Amino acid sequence: MDKSKLKYWSKVEAGILLLTIGVYFFKTPNNFATGGVSGLSLLLAKAFPVLTQAEYMASINVLLLILGVLVLGKECSGLTIFCSLQFSALNWLLEVLIPMKKPFTTEPLLELVYAMFLSGIASGILFDCNASSGGTDIIALILKKYSTLDIGRALLITDMVIVLSNFFINGMSAGLYSLCGLFMKTFLIDNIIESMNLCKAFTIVTTKPDEITDYIMNKLHHGVTMYEAHGGFTHGTKSMLLTVCRRADAFKLRRYAKQVDPDRFIIITNSSEIIGRGFREV
Repeated sequence: MDKSKLKYWSKVEAGILLLTIGVYFFKTPNNFATGGVSGLSLLLAKAFPVLTQAEYMASINVLLLILGVLVLGKECSGLTIFCSLQFSALNWLLEVLIPMKKPFTTEPLLELVYAMFLSGIASGILFDCNASSGGTDIIALILKKYSTLDIGRALLITDMVIVLSNFFINGMSAGLYSLCGLFMKTFLIDNIIESMNLCKAFTIVTTKPDEITDYIMNKLHHGVTMYEAHGGFTHGTKSMLLTVCRRADAFKLRRYAKQVDPDRFIIITNSSEIIGRGFREV
């Protein structure tokens, strides 16, 4: 296993572990059913206590995976199967080793924040790896395949049904917290994914293009596009450089450009969707 594969699988395992911690230690003891198979399992364990939450979770995930393979085929990937089964197994293992009889604190709002923060980071990591924990994601993909719903709306519908059911099973307080958690998750995951992939796009107008280009290519090891620009006010001609780099390199490039050309003009923008060599593939 090379370095890139080791990094990839470390991220996948970290995502599954954080998701398990957020669900088992914070969501389950507080009856936060914010959607997904974990939320559905929590409701079933409460309404029909013949199985534990982890046992319901494992059973539902296996059924959904079988359904996903039959209906979706290749869209239900082996990675989804791996993450889904490991997530269920870790929850079952924690039920055996560390039974949670009650929440850590008497502050449900504080625990909701931790539950959604950990789950949001975990989901962001897994989505960044093109993976998921399965569960209601499979239902959403099936709805998308056989209806006009997009996957985001399909996920929201399936999660909303689970959240609304929590009002009847665990009461008004748990239902309201779960509803709040669902909206937190919706915004949190998008922001986390954008933050993880954030890069800096540079547009540099300069009279010293060769020095700056050499620094970008040989020191920062990024490509650069150069073309002529004509000033609308001065009608002078300068070079315009376009490049993209990681956040760690952005400060270095900004400082170097200032040293080489004190009169440079730089526009720096944030971007979380850089597709191409050296960044992300589609």
